[in-house]
Amino acid sequence: MVESIASAAQVPPNPTGLADRYALALLGLADDLRERDPGALDRIAGDLERLLELWRQDSAFRAFVADPRLAAAEQLKGAFPILERIGVGREVRNLVGVLIANRRLARLPEVAMAFAAKLAERRGQQIAEVATAHPLSDVQRAQLIARLTEAGYSGIRLRETVDPSLLGGLVVRIGSRLYDNSIKSKLQRLQFAMKGAA
Repeated sequence: MVESIASAAQVPPNPTGLADRYALALLGLADDLRERDPGALDRIAGDLERLLELWRQDSAFRAFVADPRLAAAEQLKGAFPILERIGVGREVRNLVGVLIANRRLARLPEVAMAFAAKLAERRGQQIAEVATAHPLSDVQRAQLIARLTEAGYSGIRLRETVDPSLLGGLVVRIGSRLYDNSIKSKLQRLQFAMKGAA
């Protein structure tokens, strides 16, 4: 159901499943490392964010991650040079190795998103996935955070993607809530309304 941002009631996320187990294991590892490496948690989070951004932006990498025909040795041979090139640290490289060994590399994006969600929850933040036709300006970003705060969300952190097919406006997802204020969606609703009136 699509709602306006101002009328939304906050629904706490209830994550479960395989991706959450991997994310919790990685969080536990980061907690164990924190005593001798205080920046471990932020470093791991940054590595996963870079990897997730690569997955979103690079169709060849997405295809590689999702390809079930590749043997584990081929996945290792293909993945590790990429991880090294974007500067991913040992902990996330090990995570990718475990996913490959367990034949679950295709679940990498879910694990990265589950980790980000659990870290945000721990820090009292909420992640808002924002898709726009054009990149947001700093003013638009601040206005969006203010509107979401007015709607009852706290500690908002935006994760932005650009989707030119939206034509204009934006689509915001927070947990299970979806707020679609894109021109594409408005045109589709108008088209359905016109078909119903005919």
